[in-house]
Amino acid sequence: MPAMGTADYEAYNEWLHYSEGSAMLPLMLNLYVSRLKEAGAPLHPRIDSEIANHLGYVDSALKGREYFIGNTLTGADIQMKLRRRNGQGLSTSSGSYSNLGAWLTRMHARPAFQRLGRKGRHLPLAK
Repeated sequence: MPAMGTADYEAYNEWLHYSEGSAMLPLMLNLYVSRLKEAGAPLHPRIDSEIANHLGYVDSALKGREYFIGNTLTGADIQMKLRRRNGQGLSTSSGSYSNLGAWLTRMHARPAFQRLGRKGRHLPLAK
C-alpha cells in the first residue's frame, strides 16, 4: 500500500474500488443475461460495449506501467485480478488490450500465483 496522503495512495484507493464499484456491473450482467439464452440476445451488444469500455480504460491506465500503481505490486493489483479465458490473450470484438494482457502475464508469472494454482486455490470469478 502506498503511503497515505500521496497521489499513489489516491490511485490505489481508486483501483481498489474500481473492480467492484464500476467494472463488475457489466461482467455480472453478462453472466446473468447469458443464462437467458436467446431471450437475452438483444442485451448482448450493449453489455459487450460496456465491457469493452471498461477493458479499454483499464488497458490505457496500464500503459507504461508494470502494475496499477507504477512498478510495484499492491493490493490494487490483487483486487483487479482477472483471468485469461483458456490461457489466451485478451481481445474482444472491439479490439486488443495489450497492456492488460502484459499485466496478466506478469501476474501469472509471479511465484505466489504459481503456488496458488498448484494448491488448487485459483478460483476465478469468470471464465
